Amino acid sequence: MFDLLLIPALVSTSVVFVLTRLPWIIHQQAHVFRQRALRLVGILLLAVLASCYLAQSAPLPRSRVPSRRVPLLSFSPDASSLPALQSREQSSDWPTYHHDNARTGYLANEPDPKRLVHAWTAQLDGAVYAEPLVIGERVIAATEGDSLYSLDARTGRVQWRTNIGHPVPLSTLSCGGTIDVLGITGTPVYDPASRLVFAVAEVSGPKHLLVGVDVNTGKLRVKRQVDVPHMNPPRIYLQRPALALSHGMVYIAFGGLADDCGTYHGTIVTSQTDGQGPLLSYQAPTRDSGGIWGPSGPAIDQDGQVYVSTGNEDHISGNWDLSNAVLRLSPDLQLEDSFAPTQWREEDTGDQDLGSMGPSLLPGGLVFIAGKAGLGYLLHANDLGGIGGQAAVVSVSGLAQGGTATVGSQIFVPCFDGLRRVLDAPGTKLAVDWHAANQITLPPIVGGHTLYSLDLGGTLYALDTGTGLVRAQLSLGIAVSHFATPTISRGRVFVGTYKGVSAVTLAGGTNPKAPGNPPCNGYLAYPFEKMTISSSPSISILAKWNSMKEEARAFSVIYYCGRMRITIGFYTLLREQYQIANYDTVGRVSPNIYGDKQGFAKYL
Repeated sequence: MFDLLLIPALVSTSVVFVLTRLPWIIHQQAHVFRQRALRLVGILLLAVLASCYLAQSAPLPRSRVPSRRVPLLSFSPDASSLPALQSREQSSDWPTYHHDNARTGYLANEPDPKRLVHAWTAQLDGAVYAEPLVIGERVIAATEGDSLYSLDARTGRVQWRTNIGHPVPLSTLSCGGTIDVLGITGTPVYDPASRLVFAVAEVSGPKHLLVGVDVNTGKLRVKRQVDVPHMNPPRIYLQRPALALSHGMVYIAFGGLADDCGTYHGTIVTSQTDGQGPLLSYQAPTRDSGGIWGPSGPAIDQDGQVYVSTGNEDHISGNWDLSNAVLRLSPDLQLEDSFAPTQWREEDTGDQDLGSMGPSLLPGGLVFIAGKAGLGYLLHANDLGGIGGQAAVVSVSGLAQGGTATVGSQIFVPCFDGLRRVLDAPGTKLAVDWHAANQITLPPIVGGHTLYSLDLGGTLYALDTGTGLVRAQLSLGIAVSHFATPTISRGRVFVGTYKGVSAVTLAGGTNPKAPGNPPCNGYLAYPFEKMTISSSPSISILAKWNSMKEEARAFSVIYYCGRMRITIGFYTLLREQYQIANYDTVGRVSPNIYGDKQGFAKYL
């Protein structure tokens, strides 16, 4: 009983201290320090709650790979984790796979539509496997015909086309596979510093060329071969993963063709954006395979650390060799840390790649990964955990492939039998929430409070992120590739198809973000069953007790404004329905608590 009384007293003291200092901070340097004050509130609340509520777990088995701990608070997937120099004002652009280097696939300021309306279709010189990019009013598309296109986002008119070379027919490689012909498969990346679009093209030889093309004119500015010596022969390597950009370097990952046709190893290569200097690389030390092939590609945190996942090795007989793993690499591609599931050997021999999607970076220094085995793992970015050292694990039931979308603690996972929403719950836990219709299987993105995904027949679905129910749908009339993922920007959705690019207008909706307020979302821990958020005139959280009407002595709210995580804990005996907390537009907490006849016990 003493502990229960001590918890709210300790946390109350911390919150009161922060809130009493906020007016002085805002008065002295309102513009400069407003965001720092917000972060201070979030950090203090998280630190105190973690010390109160999180139990220490027993040490887990470690791998033999050296682990270099990085500061937990050094990672936050905010504007600095986007491609270099991108500002918040430019965030309506879509410069890389799933928008940013954390691979969130999320834009807050997009409308929630009632209807999807076909805008235009552009037929190009080959299939588009890569996710389209959007830079201003330009849609950048890459084709298996080895061409890069700039299309007018409003009309689909071709503004320029740059052909890199001759694509490679699958029949010339003496290999099986699912893509024929092979040209540009991985999603390009845009560098706002140089205003170049970078892509990797497979051309006759065969060989893989990194190119940098001027976004305004299509003129070729950079060109170099990126088949490093230990990628021999180049014909057995497939550049499917999305490219990534960080601190003036382009990162390029390779796996093998769908039907393995030689002894290859998962490899990642990096080049300076000017095309000069040596190529740096890392290759997984597998006997065979262990490809880095997930379409979402490497994720990169704001300090430049690179996170990749590897696939299975069919013929492993000895110790773990970093197949079926998540790896953290330094910016110059030195191995720093690793994770593998406890059952890594079974997944290796059963073709259950953990590397069927790339890692996603979450707030609070967390990493999410799921694979073909149907399990999702939550990892600490600064200490991945070695073998079996995950922070949490959850069954997503379905085989997961492609790339996730994330909004704060919500993780939207593409599975072969329908999308799932997974929640990163308080106390570093994972829980599956809703499950979408079985045909909605491809990698999703989120705009506002609407999730967008496709089926293989080319139907685009708009789903409510809170319930998984379909808001609207539209058949594009053209099939899409196995890992096709849409792009959203300025009220339009763009989809790469087997024939080119189709554009869809979001109609009849409203913008979910009230002027002046940050985009917010969150959820409550058990025993609450429902939460709604309003954003005008202030941001409020309203919760409803579950039908069992059980008493709770402690619970917490995980709450996000933008990409900042705030955790608020409560010690309470409340029932029925209450307004739990109220935030003004700069995120200060104003107590506004209501309870039934039992009254309110303590507000933290």
